[in-house]
Order: sequence, then C-alpha cells, then structure tokens
Amino acid sequence: MTLQTTSPIFLGMPSFQKAAKDALRNTQQRRNLAHATSTIRAKRAAVVGEVDRWEELRVAGADAKDEVLHHLPHYLEQLEANLVANGATVHWARDADEANRIVLDLVRATGSDEVVKVKSMATQEIELNERLEEAGIHAWETDLAELIVQLGHDRPSHILVPAIHRNRAEIREIFRREMGGVGRPAPDDLTDEPARLAEAARAHLREKFLRARVAISGANFAIADTGTLVVVESEGNGRMCLTLPETLISVVGVEKVLPTFADLGTFLQLLPRSSTGERMNPYTSMWTGVREGDGPQDVHVVLLDNGRSHVLADDLGRQALRCIRCSACLNVCPVYERAGGHAYGSVYPGPIGAVLNPQLRGTGSDVDKSLPYASSLCGACFEACPVRIDIPSLLVHLRTQVVDEASGRSPEALSMKAAAWMFADHRRLEAAQRGATLGSRLLGDRTVRSLPGLGAWTQARDVPSPPPETFRQWWARTHGYDVEEAP
Repeated sequence: MTLQTTSPIFLGMPSFQKAAKDALRNTQQRRNLAHATSTIRAKRAAVVGEVDRWEELRVAGADAKDEVLHHLPHYLEQLEANLVANGATVHWARDADEANRIVLDLVRATGSDEVVKVKSMATQEIELNERLEEAGIHAWETDLAELIVQLGHDRPSHILVPAIHRNRAEIREIFRREMGGVGRPAPDDLTDEPARLAEAARAHLREKFLRARVAISGANFAIADTGTLVVVESEGNGRMCLTLPETLISVVGVEKVLPTFADLGTFLQLLPRSSTGERMNPYTSMWTGVREGDGPQDVHVVLLDNGRSHVLADDLGRQALRCIRCSACLNVCPVYERAGGHAYGSVYPGPIGAVLNPQLRGTGSDVDKSLPYASSLCGACFEACPVRIDIPSLLVHLRTQVVDEASGRSPEALSMKAAAWMFADHRRLEAAQRGATLGSRLLGDRTVRSLPGLGAWTQARDVPSPPPETFRQWWARTHGYDVEEAP
C-alpha cells in the first residue's frame, strides 16, 4: 500500500506572518514546543559549560567551513577524486529536478520498488520522496521522528526533531491508525510510554530493513582529503540503512565538505553538544567508497547545488552555508518557540531557515519575502550557533534586499518619492502645508490611528495630528508680515 502525503507544498504557503498567526492559535502545539525546546536548551547549556575552550572550538569550526567556502571548487574536485578512487560513482546535480532524476534512474536500474531512507534534509529540500512516490517507488523514513511525520501525513517542524510539535498521546494515535496500512501494525495494547512507542517503531521498520535493496542517505560531513562520508545519529536506524542494502545513494549538499579528516574532530565536539545536548552521538557512521564483502557494493554520491552557488556569490550571505544543521538557533529563538516550524514554509525552519531559504530560493514568493522579518533580532541565535553564523546581520542584509527589490512599488517607497517631489520646490511644500492645516481643521482633536497603505506600520504608533497653522502663517499672524519679508 502506498503511503501518500497530503500536506501542501511548502512554497504554496502564505507569508510567515499569516502562517505564524494561525500557528499561535494551536495551544497544544505551543505547549509541546515550549516543553521540548526548554528541555534541549537546558541539556545543551550543561554540556557546553563543561568545555573550557568552547569559543575556540566555535572559531575553529567557522574557520574550517570558511576555508571550504573560499576554495569550494578545489575541495569538491578533491572529494570526487577520492570517492571515485575508492569505488564510488559521483553525480553532479545543478538543481532539484536533476538530483531527483539521477536518483530515480539509479533506483529503477536496481529493479526495486522501495527504498529505506536515513534522515536527510537535502532529500526533503528537493522533495525526493514525492518524486519517488509519483514513479511508484515507496520511500520509507526510518528515523523515528521522520517516521512519525510521514505516518501522520505531516511536515517536519524542526531540523533535529521533525515531530517536535507532537506529544506522546498524538504519536500513539498516529501509530495505531497508520502503521497497519503500510506494514506491521502497532500492538493493540500500545501505550504512550516512550519505550513502547520506540518498540512499535522498531518492529514496524525491521521488516523494511531486512528486505530493502536500496538505501538513500544524506551526509553530515564529506571529507575531501579521504573521500569519507559521515552520518551521525541517535537511534541506529542509519547504521542499518548504511550497511544492509546492496545499493547506497547519498544526496549531499556541496557545502557539507570539510577539508581534512582532522577537521572532523572539531565538528564531532560541536555538533552533538549543540544539537541533542550530548557529549557525543550514539552512532557515528563513516564510509569511504566500496569495500568488497562489507556493506553496499554499489555506492553513489549525488553532489547537490540547488541554489548554493547563488548563496556562495554573496560575500556576507555565504556564511549561512557554514550551517551544520544542529538546530541550536531554533531552540533559543523566541519566535520559533511560539510559531513552530511549519510557518517558515520550508524544511529549514527557525532563524537559519529565515536566512537560508530566501537565499536558496530567491524572494519571489510571499513566504520568502517575509522570512527575513521572522525575527526580533535579539541575537540569541548567533550566541548559540556552533559555527558563528551572524544570523541577525544576515536578516538585516536580506531585509535590505527585499526592500530594494520592491523599490518603487511599496507604499513606503511611493511615499518617499512623493516627499522628494514635494520638497524639491518650495511652492509645492507651501501648498502641502496649507493642505495639512485644512486637514487639522477637519479632524479637530481626533488622533490619526492609521494611514492608507501604511496601516500595519501605524497600528502601533499614533500619527501626530497636523498643526492648525503653518510656521509661515503663525509668523505672519504674530509679527504682521510674511517670513520671507523679515530682515
């Protein structure tokens, strides 16, 4: 039985402000988010506090990523050469369509009609599951949180914990309602105890692991000088996908490259502390091409651009490509905690999504135009980021771009043009002043609450009432002659 996804495409969503307003009405989701993010924040603070030279680690991580971003073609070519030398096949994908076509062709070549998947944001970004389902190939998510989202016909709400907006009772109902339609059903006596829910997921997935011939993964890191791909996880499902199937296809964003294997040590300290609040990940899997008799014998790596070159071209904006998808910025953001991830209209929610999405996709849609404004600019995201991405500065930078692109069309821009035209000639200014005094007489003592086209801006501000007379009129009345005639 095919597991269908009924949720709308993210890009079809309204602006962040409208979506967030709707999300705020979901009080259960707000309680779930507040509990989860506060718990993760406390765990992170404890393990980060144990590291005496945490700031030096952050600087080292940022420097390693910047080294790659400033010499990306060199490191990508080095990565490709080492992958090929170790028996892997490398494919280059300019965009989502090309990446999906490559993966679809590779799966079809095996004759398989299903794949098991390691949690991968890159494949969610390109909507790979949907494309595979359209072609009659079932894509089974094996990460527990991703399984919950998939079975619930839902969308991810968090980078690290996609089902963070669900509580245990909701998850129990999803498992009981949906599991039997796509595999082994949940036990009749299933409770909402975490151990029982995990047991039900394990039994449901085991049959899929054992029969799968193809697995699809992403990668947390790709080491240029060895050709090694790295996946870190907490449950062991990734290890099952990376070792049991005959064919392994990894879709990897080009920004995931690290220069040397030695650099990995820095990130294996930064990532688990920043993401799950752990000193190290329970499972760290590495593979370098093909090893006869050990693991998949047909290994493919799809290196994905999909807008990353556009981000790279922006001297300030490229620092967003340092992101290691830890979600620390989400867990400290007061806006995310209240609105949740769905309001951001992308697989990348929270502060990093607010800067990454408009750069990857452009600002052609309402949601991408609105994302740079999905922040209070409090700066907590920068303090939490393990690779020192200055998200507040990037938000201001992107706000400028949005305004510049709308130049001449927004109410503010039209108002400024009208003001410039008026101030360019004293006769126009005097006429406008006389008109303002007429408005004052018509309004009387009433306060102006809003202006046409600027309602949102004036909702929180009282516009001063126009004066009953201009300075020129006051001067003529009190001194008996016009100001221009004064000595």
